[in-house]
Amino acid sequence: MIEMPPLKFAQTNGIRMGYYEAGPVTDAPPMVLCHGWPELAFSWRHQIKALSGAGIRVIAPDQRGYGATDRPEPVDAYDMEHLTGDLVGLLDHLNIEKAIFVGHDWGGFVVWQMPLRHPSRVAGVVGVNTPHWDRAPMDPIALFRQRFGEQMYIVQFQDPAREPDRIFGSRVEQTFDAFMRKPLPRPDAKSDELPLAGIGASSKTNLAFPQMIAAYDAKVDARTPILSADEKKVFVDTFAKTGFTGGINWYRNFTRNWERSKGLDHHIHVPSLMIMAENDAVLPPSAADGMEKLIPDLEKYLVKDSGHWTQQEKPEEVSARLIEWRRRRFG
Repeated sequence: MIEMPPLKFAQTNGIRMGYYEAGPVTDAPPMVLCHGWPELAFSWRHQIKALSGAGIRVIAPDQRGYGATDRPEPVDAYDMEHLTGDLVGLLDHLNIEKAIFVGHDWGGFVVWQMPLRHPSRVAGVVGVNTPHWDRAPMDPIALFRQRFGEQMYIVQFQDPAREPDRIFGSRVEQTFDAFMRKPLPRPDAKSDELPLAGIGASSKTNLAFPQMIAAYDAKVDARTPILSADEKKVFVDTFAKTGFTGGINWYRNFTRNWERSKGLDHHIHVPSLMIMAENDAVLPPSAADGMEKLIPDLEKYLVKDSGHWTQQEKPEEVSARLIEWRRRRFG
């Protein structure tokens, strides 16, 4: 059985957002769990069960463009103002003054922005794999293109013809078969290249994800899946209905977000936790080096033997660390 709380809906920031809630409503501050790409609130199923079982109130939305939540057509409806504004509206809907925001992958970029843009609504922040960095010195898309070339997936995602959307959308099961696996063991290596907008992968890393998916054959993949057949079906069935464009539109706002963040103070002044994954090739632990300069109250924790999908690969360890940090810092 796949256990999730009942799906609820909130009108927030001009959209209808689907979300899941568990744990005692009297617990404060609650923890809001924000997923990445290509994921869903369902990605936090293990943490929802563990944290609520420990007496912590947990809220996990399908974010703008995903799952049960609306998917507006305009690309600029997915910029950081909208993504953070959605979470503020969710708090308003639930009559919550402040929350601890926990984010993985793209959700991590969003939650690190919450105390910069909406400081009065943030009690704490947890990044899972995704670090917080100062504003990039130039347009991140230009930097990605310079380091990784035209085939790098984020550069490809800028394609106005939406060819990557079509590739993933026509191969939904292949996409989740390929992505949702543990990485093969690899020799320890710390990149000597500076991270770009939180992407710490080496320029030698093959990040041409659309072409990888187009050529993928699960029968010859030696990596271990992290999803059961029933769990994979949740992702496949959902994205078969929604497509991938909503989530990819987040990437299409990299330049807009960079332009509109000029003058924004990137220092964070709430208790923060950075959970890193030892074997994440795109967001390696080295990408979190130097965060202490921007976040005085920062703790770091390394999850060993985990790839990118940390809260699903090592659910017990991630849940235990969240519970321990939450209790110690907030009672």
